[in-house]
Amino acid sequence: MQKSDVVRTGANYFENGNNKVSTSTAWIEKRFFSTNKSQSGDSEILPILPPKSVGLWLLASSTLVFAIIVVGGVTRLTESGLSITEWKPVAGILPPMSQVQWEEEFEKYRATPEFKLLNHSFQLEDFKRIFYMEWGHRVLGRLIGVAFVGPLAFFAVKKRISKPLANKLGGLALLIGAQGGLGWYMVKSGLDDALMETPGAVPRVSQYRLAAHLGLALLLYAGMFSSGLAIVKEWKYATGAQWMGLTTSAFNETLNSPAVMRFKARSWVLTGLIFLTALSGAFVAGLDAGLLYNEFPLMGGRLAPPKDELMSLAYAKRADGSDKWWRNVFENPTTVQFNHRVLAMTSYLGTTLLFLRARSMRAVLPPLTRTAVTAAFAVVNIQLLLGITTLLQLVPVPLAAAHQAGSVMVLSAMIHVLLTLRKPGAAARAWRALHMQRLTGGTKINKSTLQ
Repeated sequence: MQKSDVVRTGANYFENGNNKVSTSTAWIEKRFFSTNKSQSGDSEILPILPPKSVGLWLLASSTLVFAIIVVGGVTRLTESGLSITEWKPVAGILPPMSQVQWEEEFEKYRATPEFKLLNHSFQLEDFKRIFYMEWGHRVLGRLIGVAFVGPLAFFAVKKRISKPLANKLGGLALLIGAQGGLGWYMVKSGLDDALMETPGAVPRVSQYRLAAHLGLALLLYAGMFSSGLAIVKEWKYATGAQWMGLTTSAFNETLNSPAVMRFKARSWVLTGLIFLTALSGAFVAGLDAGLLYNEFPLMGGRLAPPKDELMSLAYAKRADGSDKWWRNVFENPTTVQFNHRVLAMTSYLGTTLLFLRARSMRAVLPPLTRTAVTAAFAVVNIQLLLGITTLLQLVPVPLAAAHQAGSVMVLSAMIHVLLTLRKPGAAARAWRALHMQRLTGGTKINKSTLQ
């Protein structure tokens, strides 16, 4: 009896020799594929299609990054970030385990500008509260590293992912390590003794480093979330599902429509604007700018504060005042809050217009794109309400943390919109062709599907 052609997809398999087809599908793996030369006359090697487990792992990793962004926001809001004065990537995994160790850590904190200027009345129990907040934030960061690098190495060694994808995810792994170093670089800015010599200085981390730390976290999240979601969608497509609610030919025709191309370009611009708005929120947090002008939509009874307050010479450090503009943009709490309001309202208006445009293009856009845009519009409305309420209530921790989480949700919604406007990869198209040919009793793969 001749060797049968077998393609395994977890519990699912197609066996050409016995014409067996199972509808239970879990994952597809390239190395189990072989063709029967006596039947097909050709030996095809398909590109690696990452199994669904890879996509789920990336989505789980992005969830951990989402969590650490929120935890980091709470750490900042509770002013806990400067409680640990050293960076010990290995030894710092464990908190103090004895009274003596707690006293040692507290003594180090007593030497910081934050203790001397703000928390000089703290007792050991007060210190433990902020210490555990920062410690939890750091431990979660280490957990993300282990949860990402370990499975990545496994999938790469087992050739479950292609080399380009392995390189991309390896870059994300390096960014996780860089994020840890950047976090400590940020904390160091709030431990500088020079703060004691600056009149009116408030012990806090540099808003520039805080924004960089948040920006890198958002990039990590976006990379993991988009990759994971794309892999899951492509796996479903390869095993017989439609692509974004359309047949392949209908989707390709839709994507080539000039109106859809313009819609996609606007979606990219809006996604960038939402990312920029989230970064501006880091400057608001770093300067405690949310504690000013706790009213909306006005600021001091006006749509905008006076010009001399927005562009105050007091923030210029050069004698000629030539740095006044950019220093006010990034260092003046009033200007920072105003800029965040403008960016937030522009993002909201842009999302609303995109939603209305999607409704007018119902006959053109893929069904899943319309659903994704509707979800983005719903999330941005919630985020707007959270932002306004947080401002009016003088930035309570629960509301502010929810607002930070909301910014990630809005970004996620727009990433999903963009994913619904992309073609499936070559690997997914090739495996889908194999899937359909096996179902119809065919044996040969058309090489054009790999293009």
